[in-house]
Amino acid sequence: MSAAVEGADCIFFDGTFWSSDELVAAGLGARRAEEMAHWPVGGAQGSLGFLAKLPGRRVLIHLNNTNPLLREDGPEAAAARAAGVEIAFDGMELRL
Repeated sequence: MSAAVEGADCIFFDGTFWSSDELVAAGLGARRAEEMAHWPVGGAQGSLGFLAKLPGRRVLIHLNNTNPLLREDGPEAAAARAAGVEIAFDGMELRL
């Protein structure tokens, strides 16, 4: 576990892209997520696996409008919920 998150009650984590090629696949860009300093949430090497192992509250923030996590009834959002990771939404308030 990273020392940066050890002991935290709540972690806000970048959830910009679900997949590395999200913008490329949508025809909206030529660069992959990692080329823009983002760690994709999904996939075998995605941040969701990292977050699922951490204690405390975990919240994905800064989601791009192309991110399928924004579809509440989609498999990506279901995977996040199954991992115990929350998806931030407009107006979300947290009490710790």
